[in-house]
Amino acid sequence: MLYPQENEVRNLKKINELWKFKVDFEDEGIKNKWYLKELDTKDLMPVPSSYNDISVDAKVRDHIGNVWYEKEVFIPNSWKKERIVIRVGSASHLGIIWINGEKVGEHQGGFLPFEYDITENIKFGRSNRITICVNNELSWQTLPPGNVKIKKSYTGKVKKELTYQHDFFNYSGIHRPVYIYTTQNTYIEDITIDTDFNEKIGYINYELEIINLKEEDHIEIEILNEKNEIVALSKGLKNQIKIENVILWKPLKAYLYKMNIKVLDKNSELLDNYLLNVGIRTIKVKNNKFLINNEPFYFKGFGKHEDMDIKGKGLDLAVSMRDFHLLNWINANSFRTSHYPYAEEIYDLADKFGIVVIDEVPAVGMLGQAVPAIGELDGVFTQDKINEKTLEVHINTVKEMIKRDKNHPCVVMWSLSNEASTTEPNAEPYFKKLVEETRKLDSRPLINVNIMLTEPGQCKVSKYFDVIGLNLYFGWYSEVGDIEEGSARLKIWLEDWYKAENKPIIITEYGVDTIAGLHKLPESMFTEEYQKVFLEKYHEVYDELSFVIGEHVWNFADFATKQGIVRVDGNKKGIFTRQRQPKSAAFLLKERWKRKIKY
Repeated sequence: MLYPQENEVRNLKKINELWKFKVDFEDEGIKNKWYLKELDTKDLMPVPSSYNDISVDAKVRDHIGNVWYEKEVFIPNSWKKERIVIRVGSASHLGIIWINGEKVGEHQGGFLPFEYDITENIKFGRSNRITICVNNELSWQTLPPGNVKIKKSYTGKVKKELTYQHDFFNYSGIHRPVYIYTTQNTYIEDITIDTDFNEKIGYINYELEIINLKEEDHIEIEILNEKNEIVALSKGLKNQIKIENVILWKPLKAYLYKMNIKVLDKNSELLDNYLLNVGIRTIKVKNNKFLINNEPFYFKGFGKHEDMDIKGKGLDLAVSMRDFHLLNWINANSFRTSHYPYAEEIYDLADKFGIVVIDEVPAVGMLGQAVPAIGELDGVFTQDKINEKTLEVHINTVKEMIKRDKNHPCVVMWSLSNEASTTEPNAEPYFKKLVEETRKLDSRPLINVNIMLTEPGQCKVSKYFDVIGLNLYFGWYSEVGDIEEGSARLKIWLEDWYKAENKPIIITEYGVDTIAGLHKLPESMFTEEYQKVFLEKYHEVYDELSFVIGEHVWNFADFATKQGIVRVDGNKKGIFTRQRQPKSAAFLLKERWKRKIKY
């Protein structure tokens, strides 16, 4: 799915800022057809944002069910001959859209965009009412999974209770920008590129999908360098473009070409135009090494979250820029989009900063084993929980993620889940099918991210993947308070995993909860000293093992979780606070990653 652009033939309206907002406490909006008339409320909500922490009302923060957004947008008469599309960057987790009271579509899934042709619904030369209903409920057939129960409270009221197994707050709302854009009747629907190089010659292999292309229409393509000089030309729906004296996209040394695509009619009048950033690079997993441009790459960085004060998971470009400056400051070169695809603007920044990304689908909490802080759970890959319907949703979500993110040079690997119960017998056919369908879509390597308690040799699905990801917390959740014992177990664990799978391993999570400003000698749990010693001991083990190809600390910054007796005001495993200020361990990592070259 192409990100909206404005140019000579495409119009664009960003309809963010303040929308009318109403919480559907009594679950009556659909039944009473709130979408047919102006929303009866004086409340306002900024878009993009999560609504939960903006209000000071706990009932709003903890609401389970529908909320409603409404915005009036003027559509000029000059758009009458255009194709008009509405695009929502994300709505967690179900979004339904009406234009002037007419339903135009609904989308399940809280972390990827959806759009609909609304040409027939628009009234020109006047304001048009956009109504969006957003629902935050989860089930075993959503990603992430969850469960809604109806219970009678001690107050005598009937209320909904949402349970979920992912360890981050279930922020809700319209989290990313909303656009209305136009194209002509003939338009570029999709672009797929693949890049390669041989010595000084770069290659861009491309394929275009163009709707309503006539036989007499033609396509012209220019490749421009960063000085906006034309370095190559091409024609046609599918071709290979050669670039002499190519400059490669490299980690922390990004170089982006521009691919300017023009669709013209028989009179050379412009029908459509799209400008795509292109980074030329290659990716391979070979001999237990991860190769970018045929050079071994060692992942240094974090698992992250889209999480911030007040706005929750709402896109905030100021916070995003701060994050990338911090990644540069600490000498990180990569992150994983734990545990869902991030906003497209983040990938654009990663392309420009040269930060490598492991892109993860929101399949987190597919968990059916004993988990610290969560408790004993039954198996989940069963007919009444994670089943064929879930798999269908899972495959479709992977397709949506790859369709959106496939052209970003920063994305080097797809992560298809986080900490699923891959020791269950029914997990194997599930993931086998998922991997098969994913490999039909793209050639990037696939990583399988395992929970700490998955014993070496017991995972039934890692054999279908290219790289093993391990989330390990010895010395925290086990070997509690004993870092020496935990690091000794870590080495044995990693060696046994490698013997079992014979594949390169990234430690995709490791870390400890740390309260900023809490100090003790000797070090003890939750202090800044404990976090530093824990990381140092883990790093000593990684440096001994050649099959370890990366380290992603959990987490980049502290983040919000649901209320409970385990977390005090959220997860505190961040190297930075939630306000993006460093803890002591940040300086340890900055020095390590400055000098750290694994091979």
